[in-house]
Amino acid sequence: MTAGELVLVVAAVLCVIGFAALVVVLVRVLDVVRELRDEVASLRRETGPLVADLRSATDDARRAMDTARGDLERFDRVLGSAEAIGGAVAGSGRVARTALSAPVIKVAGLATGTSRAVRRLRRADDASRTTIVAVAADERRRRRRA
Repeated sequence: MTAGELVLVVAAVLCVIGFAALVVVLVRVLDVVRELRDEVASLRRETGPLVADLRSATDDARRAMDTARGDLERFDRVLGSAEAIGGAVAGSGRVARTALSAPVIKVAGLATGTSRAVRRLRRADDASRTTIVAVAADERRRRRRA
């Protein structure tokens, strides 16, 4: 055997050892890939219902947000209307106060004056009655004595 043949044999043995190592590594990788596929399938089985629940909850939340947004827009319109009505009422209140304050004050003054006059007349009437009653009592006493 010559040196060239020896190199060829050593190279062939090294290639066989390399291929054998490569086969062992590939078999290991194949086993790991199978285990990985099994784990992924298991993970999909476990997370499938969770993802469906999450989608359902997200859809419910989206519907609730849309409803809340609609309610908020309606409330905003109602609030704007209430502010407009409040402004109109405030303006009409000022106009009514300005227009009615002088006549109301005059009517209140007239009512107060009238009630005072009636009280004075009653006092005068009561005083005259008291005088008449006193005179009549004196007259009765005189007649009894006489």
